[in-house]
Amino acid sequence: MMPRFQKLAERAAQVLAEVVPHVPSPCVSVCVMHPQTGWCEGCLRTLPEIGEWSRMPDEGKRQVWQRIQQRLSSRSPN
Repeated sequence: MMPRFQKLAERAAQVLAEVVPHVPSPCVSVCVMHPQTGWCEGCLRTLPEIGEWSRMPDEGKRQVWQRIQQRLSSRSPN
């Protein structure tokens, strides 16, 4: 895994390990959308996930974190 995504991977594992209210945002203030994947280069969310985040219930936010974990594992090491 690329070093810049190590912290995101650690945060995803932490968020998904504990079921608490007020699921934190994965945003790391690197807001650049990758043209091929459609994922933010900082947090690996899609534009719809980013746009809906503040209105999602906590369970929906946890599902986004799960998708982030999947995206992290599917990224190539380049």
